[in-house]
Amino acid sequence: MTVRFQPKRSQMEKFTDIHHRAVERKGSESMLQSLISKPLPSKTLLDINNDNWLEEFTRKIFQSGFYWSVIDKKWPGFREVFWDFNVNKLLMMSPEMYEQRASDERIVRNFNKVKTIAVNTMMIHSTSLEHGSFSQFINDWPSEDIIGLWNWLKKHGSRLGGNTGAYSLRVMGKDTFILSRDAESYFRSHKIIDGGLQTKKSLTAIQSFFNEMQQQSGLSLQEISQILSYSVGDNVVGFSQ
Repeated sequence: MTVRFQPKRSQMEKFTDIHHRAVERKGSESMLQSLISKPLPSKTLLDINNDNWLEEFTRKIFQSGFYWSVIDKKWPGFREVFWDFNVNKLLMMSPEMYEQRASDERIVRNFNKVKTIAVNTMMIHSTSLEHGSFSQFINDWPSEDIIGLWNWLKKHGSRLGGNTGAYSLRVMGKDTFILSRDAESYFRSHKIIDGGLQTKKSLTAIQSFFNEMQQQSGLSLQEISQILSYSVGDNVVGFSQ
């Protein structure tokens, strides 16, 4: 049974208040809307193949704790070394081959992160066998329990916990919110959370908050998440974070 944590009503703003503050900070409704993006429609999300999922998971894992620009610059080398992240080919790669490729100068040489490719390849492959495709599995996961999907990726994949899984989902087009510093600051100042950001209690409270905002606004988690971040913090009028 899922435990639902409900923030005190006196401390939960209405979505209209959050939206209004974001508009003021960005200068106008049109300026705010120019900064907001939407998740992919289901039909488009379902067209994403397994190789693309593996590639994005791997990119985000290597970007974690590193300069993203360096990883992006080396990415053509990653694609060469790992056969364009072809899941079917990588299933045949031995542990010795992964160890050998981890020392290749065309990539960022980090064996612990390279080993995640093997684990996540198998995760994507086995999930596809059960659900028809990995995209089908991701598409069918309900947005009102997106933290459940985060937890699934953390449990079944490698190094996909924290924000890594969430950022990967966002880039690939799955509707999700992001726990940015601005968002965390908002949740703490409004007493929605009072413990660690990634604890089960905090994540459940945050999910409940977004579910309530969805009911009020009819918007996606992605849109709400962005508007929330633009409504607080040090972001400058007229400029994206």
